[in-house]
Amino acid sequence: MNSTIQTDEHSTHIPYQIGGLKELMTHLDKEVSAAATIGDALRLLSTHFPGQVVFSTSFSIEDQVITHAIASRQLPISIFTLDTGRLFAETYSVWSGTNEKYSIKVQAYYPDRTLLENYLNTKGPNAFYESVDLRKECCYIRKVEPLKRALKGQAIWITGLRAEHSPERKDHQVIEWDEGNKIIKYNPLLHWDSAAVKEYVADNDVPYNSLHDKGFVSIGCAPCTRAIRPGEDFRAGRWWWEDSSKKECGLHSR
Repeated sequence: MNSTIQTDEHSTHIPYQIGGLKELMTHLDKEVSAAATIGDALRLLSTHFPGQVVFSTSFSIEDQVITHAIASRQLPISIFTLDTGRLFAETYSVWSGTNEKYSIKVQAYYPDRTLLENYLNTKGPNAFYESVDLRKECCYIRKVEPLKRALKGQAIWITGLRAEHSPERKDHQVIEWDEGNKIIKYNPLLHWDSAAVKEYVADNDVPYNSLHDKGFVSIGCAPCTRAIRPGEDFRAGRWWWEDSSKKECGLHSR
């Protein structure tokens, strides 16, 4: 798919194909860094890549910040979620409330039925507790494979990644290349802390998951998520039975 991108005030255009996206990252990084707000940056990207900018939300509090920035400005950015089939009831509530508040419909992607049925029938419904490999296989089926379908043919993938969430995420960049999906990833909240996120949500009356008020920081599938105790690491509430160095699901592999 061909498109163009403005490179300066004289509206010079560089033609590109999806395979050449990586070459545009340095220029995009400068433009995004110069934007006054994340809303301005999102508008810029949606203008440069019409119809090819998507945001993946898990309805976490940081993702709700981005949804508000998109929906309140009515930006032409598609919003989707990965419904693993094992989400908390509270997550579905905030999903419904978000659709209603912003008059939008967040698109859902689901696990491939054949892959999921084979996993459950051969390994059992709670096999992910048995080993890291089985847990990662479950994550691949429920998250990674649907994500690849959602990102196919897109140019920009917006995420709610924050460096504060885990040691691995401190190495990410605001604008970076995702080799696995051959897409430019934009992490607008990478350097925001929890206080900034909560302040934005309060100031803008953004709906958020009530589990955040009960000690849940990173909210994923119900069997794999718990509240954290005072003083525990941010990531302690996800896959708590595993070694802390293995706590990624594969969505943000580098």
